Amino acid sequence: MNHAIEEKLIFEIDKEGREGYTLPECDVEEVSAKEVLKDLLRKEEIKSLPEVSEVDVVRHFTRLSTYNYAVDYGLYPLGSCTMKYNPKINEYVARLEGLSFIHPLESEDKIQGALEILYKLGESLKEITGMDGVTLQPSAGAQGEFTGMQLIRAYLNDIKDSRKIVLIPDSAHGTNPASAHFAGYTIEEIKSGADGCVDVDYLKKRMNEDVAAIMLTVPNTLGIFEKNIKEICEIIHSKGGLVYIDGANLNALMGKTKPGDWGADVMHLNLHKTFSTPHGGGGPGSGPVVCKSHLSPFLPKPVVIKKGDKYAFDWNREKSIGKVHAFYGHFLVCVRALCYIETMGLKGLCEATERAALNANYLRKKLEGILDLPYKARTLHEVIFSDKNLQNGVTTMDLAKRLIDYGFHPPTVYFPLIVHGAIMVEPTESEPKEELDRFIEAIKSILKEAEENPELVKSAPHTSYRKRLDEVLAARNPKVNFFG
Repeated sequence: MNHAIEEKLIFEIDKEGREGYTLPECDVEEVSAKEVLKDLLRKEEIKSLPEVSEVDVVRHFTRLSTYNYAVDYGLYPLGSCTMKYNPKINEYVARLEGLSFIHPLESEDKIQGALEILYKLGESLKEITGMDGVTLQPSAGAQGEFTGMQLIRAYLNDIKDSRKIVLIPDSAHGTNPASAHFAGYTIEEIKSGADGCVDVDYLKKRMNEDVAAIMLTVPNTLGIFEKNIKEICEIIHSKGGLVYIDGANLNALMGKTKPGDWGADVMHLNLHKTFSTPHGGGGPGSGPVVCKSHLSPFLPKPVVIKKGDKYAFDWNREKSIGKVHAFYGHFLVCVRALCYIETMGLKGLCEATERAALNANYLRKKLEGILDLPYKARTLHEVIFSDKNLQNGVTTMDLAKRLIDYGFHPPTVYFPLIVHGAIMVEPTESEPKEELDRFIEAIKSILKEAEENPELVKSAPHTSYRKRLDEVLAARNPKVNFFG
C-alpha cells in the first residue's frame, strides 16, 4: 500500500451535490414523512454532513483500514487484553441474516432461536465459572464490574448492612477502583507482597465489619495466580464481606479451575477477550456477570429463562437492580462467544488455556536473560518485564515504538503501575512458535540497537504512516471535534 496519499477526514472530501445512494421511484401512495414520523423528527436541521459518493466512501475507509494493525496480520501482544485470533466461523455465524437482522423490539415468540442462544451461553458461562446466576446485559468489562458491585451493594442493603469499604490490591485492573467508587464505596488499596500476591497476614489484620468486599483480578496484572485464593475468600467471608473476581484474565483459567469453587461470590467475564470477538478501538464488547445464588435475585432484568421447550424474558424480579443495558446486551458478541465455546468444547477450552500459558512462559524463558523480570513467581498467560536493563537512556516507550518498525504491535507499556517502566506481554494461545521467535529476535535486535545506536530507537518509528507523536500535547490539548 502506498502511504504517500495523505488521507483526509471524510468531512474534507465533501463535494456539494455528490450522493452515495440511489433509491427507486416510490410505487405506493406517498405520505408526508413529517406526519408519519412527527414524534421522531429532529427539531433542528442537521448541518455540515459530508456529501460523498459511494466510491469516495469505499476508498476512504479502505485506505484507512490499511493503516491499522490487526490480529489477522500477526502477533498482537497487548498484556491484559487477550488479543487472540478470532476464528472466521464465529464471524460467519454472527452474519447469518436470521441473527444479524433481528429487531430488538421483536416479540418473544418470533425470536426463540435468539433466546435459546442467550440461554445456552448463560448456562455455559455458569458451568465454566462454577456460578449459579448470570446476566448478559453489560456491554463491556468495566460495565460488568460496575454491575457486579451493584449486586453486592443491593445484597448488603437488603440485609440492612451499611459497610462502605472495598479493598483492592495494587495488582488489580485499573478500572476496579472506579467501578467500586461509582457503586458508592470508599476504596482502600492493599499492597502486594514480594511474591506479587496479596499479603494474607496483612489482610487478616485489616479485615473487619466495615469492609463490604474485596475486588481481586485473578490472575493479577503481574500474570501471577493468587496462590492463597481460597484462604483469602475465607478471610473476607469470616467478617461478612463478599469476594468480587475480575474475570478479564479468564483465558488463563478456563477449563482448569472454577472461581465459584474458590469461594468467589460474583465476577464479570470479557466475551470479547476470552471467547473470541474482534475488539479494540472502542468495541464491540460484552461483559457478562455471573454470581452465586445469594446474589441472583438482584441481577439486572430481564433474565432469559426456559419454560418447558420455550424461552422467555423474566421481568418479574422484585429485587433486581434494574436494566444496565438497552434490550438484551450486545447480542452478536454473545453469538460469537457461544459459537467459540461450542466449537472448542471443554477439551478445546482447556487446551487453549494450556497453550496461552505455554506461550507466555516460552517468551519469559527466552527474554528473562536480557530483559529484567521484577517478579520471579510463576506466571500464567502473560509476563511482565521492567525497563531496568535498557541502555543509554532508551525507555520502555522507545522500545515499544521501535517494535512497530519490526512489524509488531507494541505490548502494553507502563502497566501495571507497581512495575517501573513495565513491558506487559500476552501472546495468547493463537500464536505459533515461529511468530514468537520472530518477536524474540526483534526484542534482541532493538536492545542491541539501544547499545550501539540509541538515537535510532529513540526516534522510532521510522516506517509507519505516522511517526512519533507528542503524546503530552495530545493529552493536554486533544482535538476531538473537526469543527472545534
